[in-house]
Amino acid sequence: MNEPAEELSLFLQRHDRLLVLTGAGMSTASGIPGYRDREGVRRGRAPIEGPQFRSSEAVRQRYWARSMIGWPLLSKAQPNAGHRSVAQLEACGRLAGLVTQNVDGLHQRAGSRDVVELHGSIHRVRCLACGAGFERAAIQAMLEALNPFMAEIAAAPAPDGDAHLEPDFLHDFHLPACTHCGGMLMPDVVFFGDGVPRACAERAESKLQEADGVLVIGSSLMVLSSFRLCRMAAEAGKPIAAINLGKTRADHLLSFKVDAEAEQILPALVDRLG
Repeated sequence: MNEPAEELSLFLQRHDRLLVLTGAGMSTASGIPGYRDREGVRRGRAPIEGPQFRSSEAVRQRYWARSMIGWPLLSKAQPNAGHRSVAQLEACGRLAGLVTQNVDGLHQRAGSRDVVELHGSIHRVRCLACGAGFERAAIQAMLEALNPFMAEIAAAPAPDGDAHLEPDFLHDFHLPACTHCGGMLMPDVVFFGDGVPRACAERAESKLQEADGVLVIGSSLMVLSSFRLCRMAAEAGKPIAAINLGKTRADHLLSFKVDAEAEQILPALVDRLG
């Protein structure tokens, strides 16, 4: 682990205003499953897409039933050493910005203050009719009250508070509704098939403009919203390094890559930087 940490240390010393871009590999050590294997291939069944969620009651039942079972694990997840190390780098003034694809909020819980949540936050829910916002924990209480028959069901966890659950009784599952207007509730995240809100994308791009290099941590960059930032950095002549287990979509753009777990290599990096 010494040589990779030394290489990363030299990279940070040469580029002292980095944009850090993190993905699911950042949170696997906190017990939250990742999306892809070492080849960048997505595991499991196809994800629910935004247009499907909004147009189909059956799809919404599937989403909220699985979320009801998967949420407790995610809500109890704690930041790991990788999250804490990134917060230390920010506190020392070494970061131009922190952009995350993760919706788990663990960077903030670790102490990072200026986080661009590229794909939103699973901890928030919004009404598509009146715009009211809710804490996800409050929606969990609503789900449990509406669906007491789900209380004893257990399922293997999936990424971002999902669960591997395919019950035959979904038609009996009661959906949560806005307490203000009765409207449709949707988690405040960017579903597949939907785009990153323009204001969020512009904020991420602004952080990139302020940076003199990019450090990717725990992301295969297979999603366009994150790969696009790396492509923009390369076009601007800004070097990119990555800490990731396996392939990334931007391998051809990288100055170098460290094949290691973030929670192991990042504390070693912080120690070297003092």
